Amino acid sequence: MKKILNKPADFVPEMLDGLCKAYPNQLTYAEDIHCIVRADSPVKNKVALATGGGSGHLPVFLGYVGKGMLDGCAVGDVFQSPSAEQMLSVTKRIHGGKGVVYIYGNYGGDVMNFDMAAEMADMEDIKVKTVLVKDDVASAPPAEAGRRRGVAGMVFAFKVAGAKADLGGSLDEVVAVTEKALANTRTMGVALSPCTVPMAGKPTFTIGEDEMEIGMGIHGEPGMKREKLQTADQIAERMTTAILDDLKPSAGDELAVMVNGLGATPPEELYVIYRKVNQILTDKKLRVHRAYVGEFATSMEMAGASLTFMKLDAELKTLVDYPANTPFFKQV
Repeated sequence: MKKILNKPADFVPEMLDGLCKAYPNQLTYAEDIHCIVRADSPVKNKVALATGGGSGHLPVFLGYVGKGMLDGCAVGDVFQSPSAEQMLSVTKRIHGGKGVVYIYGNYGGDVMNFDMAAEMADMEDIKVKTVLVKDDVASAPPAEAGRRRGVAGMVFAFKVAGAKADLGGSLDEVVAVTEKALANTRTMGVALSPCTVPMAGKPTFTIGEDEMEIGMGIHGEPGMKREKLQTADQIAERMTTAILDDLKPSAGDELAVMVNGLGATPPEELYVIYRKVNQILTDKKLRVHRAYVGEFATSMEMAGASLTFMKLDAELKTLVDYPANTPFFKQV
């Protein structure tokens, strides 16, 4: 294992401490450094938004805490869920009087701990509602979409929910529009290499130099198929086709598109992928309203990329376009 770190056990708290020190006007923490919140929290008379999950996916989750997006985030160790107590600390700190919405990925440990935190918050008269992100088309067929994993599509959920909350939406309104956004969001990924968790000290899986994993999860979960490495255009077409077959947009529809690097993919390669994606969508008379190309949800130093589409209506377009300012996401 070759990494820039001190003791593996100190990796996450030291990273979080560095993050808060780098953005002191935007971020602070509640009780525990693992409980990241907006520096100006609580924001009164606004629905508060919270997420959480394991470290190792920066900018997800904590990188989207800020104006126009999230109010707080509970952070676990690398690829490990935060505790219910940490999530409760975040919830109490960000609650501004209109309730709290939890938005997070569909993973067993997270679901268990977030549900427990919501129950504890209810005992303190804080109303909490949950929206689960299940956008990964590779993790289950359409008939079993409830089993799908939450991956990079959650960034669009944060964006839409954050805008609706900023615009004065009620708890139920924020939940409804976030669920609508996710019902129209799909993601597909391809991994070229594993990553190494500091505490484990070895790669999460092995893969040949000339191989790629179609549909790999962001924790190294198995994908749909392992194949010989293909060209950028072929990879872009595989991901695009899988998403469109599932999402089923119509000619003339508008999309928000995200090409996301998994941690060790140069941005140049991501733009080569986007070039082909854009060409395919244009040929199908699908319009790109906004394109996002870069690292939005990583898996430590995994090589590879994911592609996310969100089909837009007039309301979602307005919310996607709404300004946001967080340490890792700025839009004017």
